[in-house]
Amino acid sequence: MALSSKLLLTSLLLSLLFLHNLVHAHQTVQGSITQSQTSLYQQIDYKGACSERCRLSSRPRLCQRACGSCCRRCNCVPPGTAGNQEMCPCYANMTTHGGRRKCP
Repeated sequence: MALSSKLLLTSLLLSLLFLHNLVHAHQTVQGSITQSQTSLYQQIDYKGACSERCRLSSRPRLCQRACGSCCRRCNCVPPGTAGNQEMCPCYANMTTHGGRRKCP
């Protein structure tokens, strides 16, 4: 009886050790994927994207300045000259101190 309980305890400990190593390996892979995604975001051409976004604006310099600020923070500019904010939630959710939408 004592031998079977020792075997059960040993197998339980080995299983827990295996699961711990599996979780650690998964977290390591997730971290490396996040780092590779971050490096992709750093390559965005925000000047070109904001020039396209603001080309029809009545105040293009102000639009480009606000767009550039938002793009650097969010690493995203919605396509088109207006709307499409759902494509970049961070960009869409930024507001000024007065509560108005910051990003054009």
